[in-house]
Amino acid sequence: SQELCRVLEQDHAKLQMDKEAVERRTQELRKEGKLLNKNLEQQMSLNRDEERSCQVALPEKKMVFKGLVTNKEDTNKLMLAPLIRYPLPGGSALITFEKAEVAQRIIEMKEHVVELSYGEELEELDRCRVRVQAAPVDVLLPSALEFSLTRSRRSILVSDLPSLGIPHEALLDKLELFFSKTKNGGGEVESREFLDNSGQVVLTFAQDGVAEPLIGKGHIQALIGKGKYKLKISPCMSGDITNLQLQPCRCPRTVLLSGIPAVLGEEPLRDTLEIHFQKDSRGGGEVDALAYVPAGRWGVAVFTEDAG
Repeated sequence: SQELCRVLEQDHAKLQMDKEAVERRTQELRKEGKLLNKNLEQQMSLNRDEERSCQVALPEKKMVFKGLVTNKEDTNKLMLAPLIRYPLPGGSALITFEKAEVAQRIIEMKEHVVELSYGEELEELDRCRVRVQAAPVDVLLPSALEFSLTRSRRSILVSDLPSLGIPHEALLDKLELFFSKTKNGGGEVESREFLDNSGQVVLTFAQDGVAEPLIGKGHIQALIGKGKYKLKISPCMSGDITNLQLQPCRCPRTVLLSGIPAVLGEEPLRDTLEIHFQKDSRGGGEVDALAYVPAGRWGVAVFTEDAG
């Protein structure tokens, strides 16, 4: 029995040592986990800071996606027409030249002395000179796009709408009234919406099984008000962007002018800037467009694909 007790004590001591070793390892793993979490949080914070700096440095984008089918080989291609909103602080102007080499020349000069002399607006000052800075305009443009399309089970796209000369809401009411009746092949309408600048309406029904038969017809003779009109019915597709890659792009013909003091009214100052930068002797050239924001205000310039 003494031998048995001695063996049991040895086993107990070994188990105690194993337990302590496991506890030490657990504490080490916890420390490593905390350190890993701390490093991960720091890295995420750095990434967020980098993202913020990118968002501050470059303007916001709004993109319009338009389907473009020219032949059978292009049925899966999409034309991308970006609309880029560029914030303009007070005391700045965007000037777009007809020729890119003029814009490049103005940017390389960096600082420009503009002579302000505009009739009686300067009162006692016969001549006033101000220094403005010229800089390039960098925007983000999409370089790659991937998205998935989903066909709605309850929505239809209604087009070829009549021009009745009534407000959109009134026309939506008439469409809802027609398509909510089962005798017209419709059902209860859950929502209706005019698509921006397209002249098309999306109608969403409350129940399944209403949209598909209407889409199958392709067209429908609809009684709207006192007239009967042939409306086109199409499937309603919704898309989710799964991958969008952007790359910085420099506007070739546009220059940002900053540091413009509000020493003249808005219109005379705009005219004065345009006159100055059209002169060949000042390094300028023919001006295509000029937008000016006075000090104390904010503006937003909208760039299209070929606006410079």
